Amino acid sequence: MRRLPVYLLIDVSGSMYGEPIEAVRNGLQTMASALRKDPHALEQAFISLITFETAAKQVVPLTEVYKFQFPELSTGGGTSLGAALKLLAEKADQEVVKSTAEQKGDWKPLVFVLTDGEPTDNLDEGLAEFRKKSWGVVVGCAAGSHANIGVLQKIAGENVVKLDTADSNSITAFFKFVSSSISASSKKVDSGVEAGGMNDLPPPPPEISLVKV
Repeated sequence: MRRLPVYLLIDVSGSMYGEPIEAVRNGLQTMASALRKDPHALEQAFISLITFETAAKQVVPLTEVYKFQFPELSTGGGTSLGAALKLLAEKADQEVVKSTAEQKGDWKPLVFVLTDGEPTDNLDEGLAEFRKKSWGVVVGCAAGSHANIGVLQKIAGENVVKLDTADSNSITAFFKFVSSSISASSKKVDSGVEAGGMNDLPPPPPEISLVKV
């Protein structure tokens, strides 16, 4: 079976303390519950969670939807987005099955990046590793007014969305968008088609605006 890998990169730096990280926890639970009710996602989607603060860590390896366990999340430290991108490239290299002459590998991974700030480490090094790999749709989410949209555009191109505030309603809306995007992409690959961009994903809810390039 060709899997649809999904990697979530979530900022858990000190600025995410309080309402934002609680909203992330609730959002992940909501996302997992919705996907467990979707037969296409249950069949196709495998999810991994990478968090980043002073360091980056894969807290959930690539896992089937029905086995996805809600992790404990705490906040603190800086915003090592470069390290997160480097770790993402390493884990995708290890976990995503590549195509060979004998068989087709997994579908190209979907990537969702959520941050409320800007990198405090060497972004360029991680970005270089990230760009060596082949991805499906990559979506960057700027949570609140302090998020660096330019950095997210380096990662996700024109697929950058913005939350006006990093509050519970906005972050919950983002995870609903992630959930619906995974469901739609799972349905597509079930028919043998990959999502190629934001136009292939459901429209974001009102709390989320697409950044104009």
